[in-house]
Amino acid sequence: MKFPKISISRINLLSGLVSLTAFILVCQLFNLQIVKGESYSEQADRQYTAPNHSVFSRGTIYFKDKTGQLVSAATLQTGFILAINPKNIEDSKMVYEKISEIVDIDAVTFFNKANKKDDPYEEIILKLDKETADKISALDLEGVGLYKQRWRFYPGKNLSAHSLGFIGFSGDENSVEGLYGLEKYYNDSLKRKNEDLYVNFFAEVFSSVGDSFSKIRKEGDIILGIDPSAQLFLESELQKISDEWGIESGAGIIMDPKTGKIYSLAVYPNFDLNNFKNEDITTFSNPFVENVFEMGSIIKPLTMAIGLDTGAVTADTTYDDKGFLIMDKARISNYDGKARGVVPMQEVLNQSLNTGVAFVVDKVGHKKFADYMFKLGLGEETGIDLPNETYGLVDNLNSTRDIEYATASFGQGIALTPIETVRALATLANGGVLVTPHFATDIKYRTGITRELIYEPGERIFKENTSDEITRMLVKVVDDALVGGTLKLENYSIAAKTGTAQIAKEDGRGYYDDRYLHSFFGYFPAYDPEFIVFFYIVNPREVKYASQTLTDPFMETAKFLINYYEIPPDR
Repeated sequence: MKFPKISISRINLLSGLVSLTAFILVCQLFNLQIVKGESYSEQADRQYTAPNHSVFSRGTIYFKDKTGQLVSAATLQTGFILAINPKNIEDSKMVYEKISEIVDIDAVTFFNKANKKDDPYEEIILKLDKETADKISALDLEGVGLYKQRWRFYPGKNLSAHSLGFIGFSGDENSVEGLYGLEKYYNDSLKRKNEDLYVNFFAEVFSSVGDSFSKIRKEGDIILGIDPSAQLFLESELQKISDEWGIESGAGIIMDPKTGKIYSLAVYPNFDLNNFKNEDITTFSNPFVENVFEMGSIIKPLTMAIGLDTGAVTADTTYDDKGFLIMDKARISNYDGKARGVVPMQEVLNQSLNTGVAFVVDKVGHKKFADYMFKLGLGEETGIDLPNETYGLVDNLNSTRDIEYATASFGQGIALTPIETVRALATLANGGVLVTPHFATDIKYRTGITRELIYEPGERIFKENTSDEITRMLVKVVDDALVGGTLKLENYSIAAKTGTAQIAKEDGRGYYDDRYLHSFFGYFPAYDPEFIVFFYIVNPREVKYASQTLTDPFMETAKFLINYYEIPPDR
């Protein structure tokens, strides 16, 4: 049976209308349940909201363990405010006695507030748990109210405190903003404003088509590459270092040298994110990105790599070590002042000879050496996703004096942030390419979509064979020279170097004779590394060299990571 053309057209029209209606309903349902779900949930809570207050909301920050399991690092905790309306309380003594049977109340504070008969709202206790609030509610006391409250909560307390940062009021008492750390850097994604809760779903889905939607504000949760187990281990190692050597401060990092993903960044001393009212404000800054230090001998592998990359030297190139050099009427000595005679470049790293790397710089040439150091990112920001990043002080690399280049070759006279140091050292491990150090790996938007954050590799600095050769040399440092070669791992290759630097005086006139910065970096498995680990400590007590203070913490960290992540042997 044939249908008239008009009937088929009507059927097609009806079918299209039904499909369109269904599509609209699905989108609306998505909008209600996903995009605006939190907003409506908050509106439902308004009946429990204290006068002139709003129910606080903010996105979650997650750690991620080795299995990919998400662990809350910064979240919200819910409780209740106990408040009173003094003009509705006839017998304040009775109210006090009944409530104090359930929860401790300061009597003086309670009665002072209860006597304010012209004030309809006085807060008595904050952050009551539900069980306690239910008991007080059951008393059914006139003039007593319980109101829902949310606050920022950090389950790990001091775990990764300097990286996470915290929130607070910024100018406007009704505006909560991230003040430090990742809370500040990703504030636009984490903060919640009712008027901005709508997110264009289609823009989110099709944003890869172009940049036309890139300015749309997107709210979501932040997923970090920080592994809580690795973070806890690194912080415990820093604490052990402090207990043994009485350091002023220090820090450490575990990073993937190929991608820049940070598994852990620990700072000592740290603080409790849930209770920091009595801390000095200087405690909250992150010295890994905000402070600069003369790093000492861990810069020598960079100098040697420049020599290898330019062809100025090879591992077998020799020089006659007199134990010291005179340049621009200044004297440069090896750490012990002793001469070694004719030695190859391998021994320059094995014995950490200042005169040896000064020889390399002379062979490379000052301008070419400086160009490499600048290309390594020294003196510029790394782009790490933390606020307040500063950059190194490397003006000496523009000097006309020989002495400045010689001292820079072994990490004195130039001051670097720890993070730019680690990024530069990672080029030795990853084939010669600059990476962007970063914490965040994904953003889980409120639309329900999770987007992986892509960090493109930066400029190639060294040839791959240069990276291979300097790695081989640094493996020999560990196998043959570090603590007499006693720390060599039978089944794993580790490339590493220590650093000891004099600390400059505050007035800029020379260096202290008894204050040092110790550093240690290494990567493993050396020829296809999963991790680069870096420590620095400031002014350890009654000890001069980093090999004494940081070798054991580094090796313990390496063994932990190898076992925890089940890294297969490479030799």
